[in-house]
Amino acid sequence: QMCEKFTVCQNSMEMLLQNNLNLPKVTEEDGDFLTFLSFQDKCLRKISSGLYTFQTYLKYIQETFSSENQNVELLSFSTEHLARTLRQMVINPEEVVIPDAATQESLHKKLKSINAWTKKITIHLILRDFTSFMEKTVRAVRYLKNTRSFSV
Repeated sequence: QMCEKFTVCQNSMEMLLQNNLNLPKVTEEDGDFLTFLSFQDKCLRKISSGLYTFQTYLKYIQETFSSENQNVELLSFSTEHLARTLRQMVINPEEVVIPDAATQESLHKKLKSINAWTKKITIHLILRDFTSFMEKTVRAVRYLKNTRSFSV
């Protein structure tokens, strides 16, 4: 939809130049999925923290991309629910990093100050990275579900 509505496409050079967002990522250092059992707590902390961090970005998209407000609101609610659920599975839930109000407000102000063209690119980058993050999250949760007895 972004490519069609705003002519923002995957190979846009401007998009690559503007990618200075510090979006959460799950990396190999967080535990690969073949040896996941030894890294599961660390990985769950990272995923839960990342989901909490994405909340500010999703709020920005919800405010900016008003035609999809209801869909983004549902996505944001579901993301927060998943973050809480995974946080409860961590051995020490207080180790999950949840951005404080000041950090969220600072990021939100920074995002809102972006000009119109960059705004379109920013939304695309956020959604692209969120999709990638969620793909890895699904793999991790599916792996846990198949190797441990718990329900998400």
